[in-house]
Amino acid sequence: MMQKPKRGFEQSEFEMRLQKAQARMHAEKLDAILLTTEPDVRYFTGFFTQFWESPTRPWFVVLPASGKPIAVIPEIGAAGMASTWVDDIHTWPAPRPADDGITLLRDVILQLPRKFGRLGVPLGHESHIRMPAGDYERLLHDLDAFEVADASMLLHRLRYVKSKAEIEKIHYICDLTSDVFENLPNSLKSGESERQNCHRMRIDLLERGADTTPYLISGSGPGGYDSIIMGPTDRIIETGDVLIIDTGTTFDGYFCDFDRNYAFGSADDEVRRAYDVVYAATEAGFAAAQPGATTSDVWAAMWAVMEKGGALGNSVGRLGHGLGIELTEWPSNTPEDQTVLEPGVVLTLEPGMEFAPGKQMVHEENIVITEDGARMLSRRADPVLPVIG
Repeated sequence: MMQKPKRGFEQSEFEMRLQKAQARMHAEKLDAILLTTEPDVRYFTGFFTQFWESPTRPWFVVLPASGKPIAVIPEIGAAGMASTWVDDIHTWPAPRPADDGITLLRDVILQLPRKFGRLGVPLGHESHIRMPAGDYERLLHDLDAFEVADASMLLHRLRYVKSKAEIEKIHYICDLTSDVFENLPNSLKSGESERQNCHRMRIDLLERGADTTPYLISGSGPGGYDSIIMGPTDRIIETGDVLIIDTGTTFDGYFCDFDRNYAFGSADDEVRRAYDVVYAATEAGFAAAQPGATTSDVWAAMWAVMEKGGALGNSVGRLGHGLGIELTEWPSNTPEDQTVLEPGVVLTLEPGMEFAPGKQMVHEENIVITEDGARMLSRRADPVLPVIG
């Protein structure tokens, strides 16, 4: 088990993130960017709280073209935000549905220097605005002096390349979760449900030092599974079943995301061969994940192996994705994506295929791109399908 990284980040990390953002804002002629979601707010401020689970109150951070981030937040969060590097904090007594910070936010934005008359808001793919739609419309009406521009790709690209400190946190939670997966055959039991088996795994993750396990799914069935997103269910595991468990577990707000497959009692040749194919596809994706290559190159390398191995199709829609402060981040490993890989990029390799009608086999690992090529962050799965009992 690797040494636990220090929690949080040095102020210099946030200063670097803001400096990069403001350089891109200048290039795209933006006077400010409005942030409303937990990952974006946390990325630029360090404000880290479970209170985002409550949907009652909106939270806003404004990135100006120069100077530090400006927080416009409910009073309940003032002390927490003051403990970060942000010192320009405006509050209102939320919840106040009639005017839940909108007038205050408008005034903060209107007081900013205006060079281009353009306000960035994340509006594109893999983004959303965490505030009532009516409030957003009202804000736009009050800010009619600004042209609103989509800032989603600017933010995606900023978070795409991870710092050394971010990679350490992801590597740590991958390492911890690898320990749990390697120990899992000792606790998996047929005759019990998916839910019971996953419950023991969740406890093991927490006891070993994971912070949260917000994503822990499973699927099972005789000779294969037909879904990788719906469980765990109360379905009882029986001899001849194949079980997948996939987890997004966190340390200090950063995710791992990988899975493992298990057979119970026995596995027929078709299942074993499907496992061998997706394992080999992962190897091909890993070899293709070089600096200067693209996510589409990685996809093509994995799909070529699966197509040759008899894949009937892939219902997931992609063969991996970005990973970090969110369980799934931009970009996606697809034929069309074409995002260039750079040192510091963290990806999942997730080859999956339908190997028989209604039966899937999916494999996933986590990697980081370095100057010399890809490096595993999760510990590699067993090259042979594990059989329990």
